[in-house]
Order: sequence, then structure tokens, then C-alpha cells
Amino acid sequence: MIYVEDKNLVIPGQILADDEYYPGRGTFKEDGKVCSSLMGLVSLRNKKIRVIPLKSKYVPKKGDVVIGKINDVRFSMWDVNINSPYSGILPAFEVFGRDKKELNKVYDVGDVLFLRVIDVDEVKKAKLGLKGRGLGKFKGGIIVDISPTKVPRLIGKKGSMINMIKNKTNCKIVVGQNGLVWVKGDDDMEQLTREIIHTIEVEAHTSGLTNKIKNKLCLAIDGELPVEETDEEFVLEKPKLQNFKEELEQEEREKAEAEVQDDAGEDGGSEEVEAEENNDAEDKPNFYDVIKELKKKSQNKKDKNISYSDNSNNNSFILNNR
Repeated sequence: MIYVEDKNLVIPGQILADDEYYPGRGTFKEDGKVCSSLMGLVSLRNKKIRVIPLKSKYVPKKGDVVIGKINDVRFSMWDVNINSPYSGILPAFEVFGRDKKELNKVYDVGDVLFLRVIDVDEVKKAKLGLKGRGLGKFKGGIIVDISPTKVPRLIGKKGSMINMIKNKTNCKIVVGQNGLVWVKGDDDMEQLTREIIHTIEVEAHTSGLTNKIKNKLCLAIDGELPVEETDEEFVLEKPKLQNFKEELEQEEREKAEAEVQDDAGEDGGSEEVEAEENNDAEDKPNFYDVIKELKKKSQNKKDKNISYSDNSNNNSFILNNR
């Protein structure tokens, strides 16, 4: 059983969950209970629970990308401030290889670099390097300092937050995992971005933060709130059963009606067609009437060589010409 929700603020010693959950960073387990070891925000990932401190110092970790400022130039290395209680060094051979050059002519005190943590020794001293895409010296711009624990919220899911700020301010922004952020753009946009970043740091634990930052950017830059995008609701209709027999009969009826209308147009109207058909039916002689008429003629005109025979069995007649 769990007693807190994701992103809840907790204090040291607070019980977070029962034995079925696994303790992560910022927590400890005691008497089958997972408890918080510091003040921070709860983070739930499946059955693992951890607490992210509200404020903390950066602890170097191999593979991290960081922003550092050169404090000192020594014989074979640069001493770099990486916003941490632990020091960082940039060896000369990581920059020159085996070549020998004057270090201060390449990077001097006060230069700001984007670096990668190559290794961390037993006393947490970070060995730094510049091999990698985008790494090197920054020119111009400003540095914004935030808590390293708020870096994921500044970046957002799949970069959604940081990309929104970049697109709206047209500033170049580079975020170091040690909590230092480099911003370069127009002076007013740099200051606006600084303000936005600090707002995210303070309100990182609140819900609806992305929309709040979006509104703040639009008001500051456009002077008005963004137009809300509404998606029309799409309702999927239930498929209807089709009676194909009725459809075929309907098609035949429509076809017949169309043919009648065509014939009516050619012959001068349906009424005339019907009248002509009735007249034809009246003028057409009946078969048996024809037989009777022939019998009469054969009796009255015996001088003609016409013979008639009637076979009553098969109801047929024969005319012979002699």
C-alpha cells in the first residue's frame, strides 16, 4: 500500500509506502516501511519510490554534460567550477592531445565551457572533456543558476518546455545537468528567459505549469493570451445493417421509373403512350374470332377451292390450297 501520490511534498521520516514498494534515492526502509530521508517531492516509477530534494548541490556523475567556468590555469590542466562542492579539472591532453601549447591562449580564467564528465574518482573529483557534439566555449550570453533537481522540469517531457521557451524568445539555450543554463539572444529576451527559468524553478512541483509559462510568455511578447485550440469531437457512428435485397429492388424501381420518364419525353408524355397502348389492344383481333370468321367464309363461298378441317381433339385447323 502507498500513502502518498506522485509529486507530493514530504518531510524526513514520513512513511511513504509499505513493504511491496522498493526504496530509491532519498528514502530508506525500516520495519517493512519505506520512509523519506529528506524534504522533497515524491517520484513514483512502477514499484520504486524515491524523493527528489527541493534544493541540493550537484554531485558529478560519469556521462553528465555540464556548464563550467574556468577558475585557474595550471601547468597541464584547467581548474573548472562546475557548480558543485566537488572540483572539476580539464586536462590539457583532452584538448591538445600530445601537442604542447600555452593553455591561457586557448581558455583563460572566466571563460565558460560546455563539457562532459569523463570520469569521477573516489573523492568525487570530476575529470572533464570536450569531445562530443556541441561541446566547447560559449561566446556572449548570460548564465542562469537553478537547483540541479529542477533541471528535468525545465527541460520538460521530450524537451517540450525548453523548446517552447526557445521558439517564443528566439534565444539559444543550453542546459547543464549541474543546474547552470546558458542563454543568448536579444537583451530583453535574455532577461525574460531568466525570469521564466526562475519561475519554473520555484513552481516546479505545481500542476499546469506548462500552460502558465505559455501564457506568461505570450503576455510578455505578444501582449495577449494565446488562442485556445479546441478539437472538434469526433463521434464514430455505429455501422448499420444493410438489406441488399431491398436495395436491389429499389434500384430496379428507380431504373424503371427513369425509363418511363425518358419514353414519356420522347413520345410526348406518359398519357399519350398509355392511350396508344390501349388503342392497340382494342384494334388487335382475337384468335378465336378469326377462326369463326373463316368458317363463315368457307360456307358462304363454296365456289372457291378452300377446304377446312377441324380437329376437335387437338384444337387446331388446317388450310389447304388446291
